[in-house]
Amino acid sequence: MGRGKFKGKPTGRRLFSTPEEMAAGTSARPRTFKQEEAENREEEEEESEQESEEDSSDETEKRKGTQGIIVIENPNLVKPKTVKAKDANLEKTTELSRREREEIEKQKAHEHYMRLQEQGKTEQARKDLERLALIRQQRADAAKKREEEKAAKEVKRAEARK
Repeated sequence: MGRGKFKGKPTGRRLFSTPEEMAAGTSARPRTFKQEEAENREEEEEESEQESEEDSSDETEKRKGTQGIIVIENPNLVKPKTVKAKDANLEKTTELSRREREEIEKQKAHEHYMRLQEQGKTEQARKDLERLALIRQQRADAAKKREEEKAAKEVKRAEARK
């Protein structure tokens, strides 16, 4: 039978342990998760101590975390190969990927272009230098004109004073 929006909850049925039950350890209260974990851990430690005494010579790989517990049968799993420094082959050159190779070529081309730009050998550099020369010429003409006008004003002032 439907009860509507609110469901009945088991309220008012709390069980409390008496101090005698707690001291005896026969409390009706359920064990908490932490207590169960602690007991499981103690059992595992006891078992591992027994196994370690037996398998101390068989222990070749030390595994981290849960790797020792979980058995993985993955055919695609690539185990990392550790290469010692004395066994490393320094003469072997690693091939660059296409993107890396193109990136290096692009950087070299840009550096070469910038060197030519500094020397004024590129088309853009020639245009820039022509424009710069034109601007310098205009500025020099404007400065000369200002000087002439200034001199003319001084001459007029000198004549007006006389």
